Amino acid sequence: MKRTPEPREHANASAGDEASASLNGFNVGARLRALRIQKNISIDAAAAKAGVSKSFLSRFERDLVQASIASLLRICDAIGVKPGSIFEPPTTNFVKAGEGAPINLGGIGMRERIVSSVGNEHVMALHSVIAPGGGSGPEAYSLRADLDVVHIISGELDMSVGGEAYHMTSGDTLSFDPKTPHTWRNPSQSEPCVTFWMIVPPPA
Repeated sequence: MKRTPEPREHANASAGDEASASLNGFNVGARLRALRIQKNISIDAAAAKAGVSKSFLSRFERDLVQASIASLLRICDAIGVKPGSIFEPPTTNFVKAGEGAPINLGGIGMRERIVSSVGNEHVMALHSVIAPGGGSGPEAYSLRADLDVVHIISGELDMSVGGEAYHMTSGDTLSFDPKTPHTWRNPSQSEPCVTFWMIVPPPA
């Protein structure tokens, strides 16, 4: 049986002819898939209207292939979305364990990942691993935010907020005004402390 040639989007074209399916870390294909499903449009119908194969659209939605700008615009039209809307922040943000974006906010012996959506103007959520003896440092600091919440997933953490001391262990949660000078430290000599932080809104 003679095989029908794949559309040009499947071939490796020059950079000038193709637009990456992932722009600066933003997964265009996955975002379009979410919008298509939200509008209850089948992949067959969208592919037919956009003039691309179902196979190509499936791979594009999984960010496995690139699409020309013209094809991207046709796909947007097929599912009834404005091209600019695909770059608006999604309403949900799913981060698998260990896959948050690494971030360095200072401190000693820290490994942190941001697990809220990057650029969220309402809240900053962080997953932090604090090495034995690590912490914020000896000098108290404050943040221009309204609320700070720290939850201990495992290990222990010594917090000082406005001169008041808290010894926290697994399962403990502390909420406080981050404008109040505070410090924190993992007092263990052998075990890391794993924590989840929320800062509302993200510090200015």
